[in-house]
Amino acid sequence: MQISPLEDKIPVMGAPPSPQVRSEGLHFLDGKRKVDYVLVFHQRRHSSIRSLVSGSVSQDQLSVVSNGNFPPTKGSDPATGRGADILGGEAASVGEVFMELGSAKGSEPMEAIDQEMHLIRQEFEANLLEAGLEIEREKEVKPNGPSFTRIHAPWPVLCREAEFLKIRVPTKASYELKEERGFGSSMSSIWRKLNQPFQPKVSLQDHGSTKFLSHCFSRDKLHLYNISSKDTFFDNATRGRIVYEILRRTVCVRTCQTIGISTLIAKGVYDSAFPLHDGDYKVIGHLEERNDRQVLHEEWARYSAFYKFQPIDLVRKYFGEKVGLYFAWLGVYTQLLVPASIVGIIVFGYGVATVDTNLPSLEMCDERFNFTMCPLCDGACDFWHLSTACGTARASHLFDNPATVFFAIFMSLWAVLFLEHWKRRQISLSFSWDLTGIEEDEEHPRPKYETILLQKRQRKQKTKKKRKKSEPEKQEDGAVTGKDRWRQKLLSAMAAGAPPAVDKLTWKDRLPGYFINISSILFMFGLTFSAVFGVIIYRITVSALMAMSPDPETKSNVRVTVTATAVIINLVVILVLDEIYGAVAQWLTELEIPKTETNFEERLIMKAFMLKFMNAYAPIFYVAFFKGRFVGRPGNYVYVFDNYRMEECAPGGCLIELCIQLSIIMLGKQLIQNNIFEIGIPKLKKLIRSLKEKEATPNAREDEKPPQQWNLDYALAPFDGLTPEYMEMIIQFGFVSLFVASFPLAPLFALLNNIIEIRLDAKKFVTELRRPVAARAKDIGIWYNILSGMGKLSVIINAFVISFTSDFIPRLVYQYMYSPSGTMHGFIDHTLSYFNVTNFKPGSAPQNSAHEDVTFCRYKDYREPPWSSDAYQLSKQYWSVLAARLAFVILFQNLVMFLGLIVAWVIPDVPKTIVEQLKREKKLLVNLFLQEEKEKFQLIQSLFTKDSILQSNSQPSNPSQGLPILGRYSTLPSGPAAGDGGGGGPRARCRAASFSQFSGKTCSSPKNENASSRQTAV
Repeated sequence: MQISPLEDKIPVMGAPPSPQVRSEGLHFLDGKRKVDYVLVFHQRRHSSIRSLVSGSVSQDQLSVVSNGNFPPTKGSDPATGRGADILGGEAASVGEVFMELGSAKGSEPMEAIDQEMHLIRQEFEANLLEAGLEIEREKEVKPNGPSFTRIHAPWPVLCREAEFLKIRVPTKASYELKEERGFGSSMSSIWRKLNQPFQPKVSLQDHGSTKFLSHCFSRDKLHLYNISSKDTFFDNATRGRIVYEILRRTVCVRTCQTIGISTLIAKGVYDSAFPLHDGDYKVIGHLEERNDRQVLHEEWARYSAFYKFQPIDLVRKYFGEKVGLYFAWLGVYTQLLVPASIVGIIVFGYGVATVDTNLPSLEMCDERFNFTMCPLCDGACDFWHLSTACGTARASHLFDNPATVFFAIFMSLWAVLFLEHWKRRQISLSFSWDLTGIEEDEEHPRPKYETILLQKRQRKQKTKKKRKKSEPEKQEDGAVTGKDRWRQKLLSAMAAGAPPAVDKLTWKDRLPGYFINISSILFMFGLTFSAVFGVIIYRITVSALMAMSPDPETKSNVRVTVTATAVIINLVVILVLDEIYGAVAQWLTELEIPKTETNFEERLIMKAFMLKFMNAYAPIFYVAFFKGRFVGRPGNYVYVFDNYRMEECAPGGCLIELCIQLSIIMLGKQLIQNNIFEIGIPKLKKLIRSLKEKEATPNAREDEKPPQQWNLDYALAPFDGLTPEYMEMIIQFGFVSLFVASFPLAPLFALLNNIIEIRLDAKKFVTELRRPVAARAKDIGIWYNILSGMGKLSVIINAFVISFTSDFIPRLVYQYMYSPSGTMHGFIDHTLSYFNVTNFKPGSAPQNSAHEDVTFCRYKDYREPPWSSDAYQLSKQYWSVLAARLAFVILFQNLVMFLGLIVAWVIPDVPKTIVEQLKREKKLLVNLFLQEEKEKFQLIQSLFTKDSILQSNSQPSNPSQGLPILGRYSTLPSGPAAGDGGGGGPRARCRAASFSQFSGKTCSSPKNENASSRQTAV
């Protein structure tokens, strides 16, 4: 490929670098300028082309539109990317180019596409050079492999962009932090000593007692900053962010005024763009010479460091505030799971300790009571004794005991405490990371939005052309009167003077996407309910089939077998639908055409959360609130498909089944997602990608050079955002908070999972992902609202679980209303109703019963006995229990909500120390700038004093003109300056911005007065 005039301006790689530079791979060939960003592209061989010039058209192919002339000619300007074919002395009109994927139709179109892509990159890089960036790339473009363009931001560009972005940097001024005294100081020192073994060996973590004042960077105040080296004043993450801001706002004219590198990547001009890691993560040499990536790998991203605190400040410095906030939130969540786990273990231990003294389970296990229960299915099932369900009853008491009520209240308050503690932690991090008062960065439109908007503009233009052609031509023989001409001229003048309307997509453009979104989400909800219903049918049919088995061992294990297999099927369905719903949510969000990345991310999060929430919790909601509620009674059962009875709860209640369902789904989801999806699949993708690269370049392996850092980083997986990480933890938070009354050990298993999850995510970020752009963020965004909503929902759900799913309320009602002795003796007999076996419907009674002389069988419900006048109707006990259950729901909900409000009110959002430090820093900054202004004024006054002395010596006849009186806080001299400089006019006011801008000369002309005064920085 020929080298264009633009490429002569761009440094290219010639001779191989020195061994030292090659080992680093982080600098240009000179070994001095850092590589702040890397652009990657391939010399792709497109299969077909359709252009307005060549004419091969295909309707079903993806196109990239360009408004550059195609193909470019010798007269084109490569520096700007604008072509100008000279035909007969007139410039040819600009055409449109469509690059597509299809079947190959010749070598000339493929070369034309490569040339067009090359010119687009050429123009884009020329605009980067105009923005002040420096570029270096290989001299020869690889025909098959990736080619890398390295970008370096020099010091003036860094200063300019840091001022535009309002990046806060530390100043020379500092102050001593307030130290605790007395008992608090001694306790803090003891706590620090106890925590010392758990602290990572990171120098950045030790702040000491001194804090430097920070201020938004300004080029006029360079003397205030401690700039020891221009190369290290801005760290690598900040440099990469600055370069990214330039890349995303740079315009490329050849692609229809496309803005930003994201659009060029979406259109295939570049493959990817990313900042570099700080070298290899493996430590080679002395430990003192470790870079930040190596420190993070040794002290954070290793499973052996599970007991250490996270170096959050170093994580934020290396990856940016957004990633730092995620790991800080995950750390706070994991730490607060410790007390929840301890309380859950105590509650479970209480159930284990009291299982042998629990009267209801003892009565159920006592064979002397000899409760004969009604058959579990029609025809094939026989009568059975309640004592055979002794094991289920004892296991149910482990989770269904009075301590679970306390634990449910505790966990509801724990959720409020967690959110309040995170708010305080978030504000503390914002203060220490200098994020207080930052403004949101302006976002550019997404590539998809720009493409749809461009198509809308093109449709408008075509419509206008058709209208002009369809309008009848006006006759020129006086058909248009003078009045009409005047009206046309007036309208055209008004249109010319009016500001142009800004094109944007309206709700009408998005209406098809909204319709597809609503219908698709409803379909996905229906699919989830269908999966749950399918598992219900499986349970019913398998239970009936196993009950018909002649094997007594099979009959005795019906409930355990069916429950376990059904839960495993539910788990597999949840995992499969989880992946499908993630892809569907992405597709549906694209159909809405959000304008910015923030809007896209928020809409994607809401859709994915709704779908995954319904998918994960639908089976659990069924077991908790619907199973066993619509069974009917003996002689009048509810049937599915006219053959199968609706399934009933176990004799010990549905809470034990809810516990089994919750534990298997929670543990299976965490283990499989962590081990297979997060570890196995990325490694498999990396292996496939490396095999493809080996197959693509088999001949280039012989003389291959050692890989540079950009080659190593390009081989890593791209960073796709934090949404999957947050989503996994939010779903886990639901398992911990929503149904915790049925499974007190859920916080313990979540804690064990998160200890591994933190190191797993850390290892993934440090070793397996490309370095993300350091994005600023003050909070975790919409995730906090989701957590808050789930915390409120957990109060309601736990209230209903305790009152309707467990037997806590029926036991209280029996003990205080119906028990003769005020104890739990006789509770089992109280909850069982009588049924006369002669009232069975034909064909539903046991056919081959082993129990003789059975007149009445028992079933769990509150109904009148068959000898009552209202036989089999709901009894008074039923309504008493229902009223108590509803009263408990109301009492529990209001009590917990009230306690939660008290906790939120007692704990302030902003720590008192942060408030005091903010006030102190503000006062110190004001004093710093006042002192700076005072020194400026003294310098100005000394300059005017010297000038007036010189003028008084040269013009002694004009003694009335004296020195100007300077105000104490004014930035410019008040009143006219002494002397007219020979012209008799007033002296121009001098700019007073910084010491580096001062000289002994006065301003040359008063015309610059306003411009200079506008640039004065206070």
